[in-house]
Amino acid sequence: MKENIHPPYKQIKVTCSCGNTFMTGSTLDRELHLEICSACHPFYTGQQKMVDTAGRVERFRKKYAKRRAANASPEDEKK
Repeated sequence: MKENIHPPYKQIKVTCSCGNTFMTGSTLDRELHLEICSACHPFYTGQQKMVDTAGRVERFRKKYAKRRAANASPEDEKK
């Protein structure tokens, strides 16, 4: 490996929204926050669980609502 070109590799704390925390190696300079980890993911737990995707849909709609309004033509408003 070349010297002084790679970021330092260190231990960081990873926190999941379910409350699970663990340490892992990374080049990040901050803690990492996850929505789903192996402790709460249905594949690993064997339990089916509803995942809240409404937040993602609402973020998408807010993000593109301005673009839709700007591109709306007068003909669209008449309908």
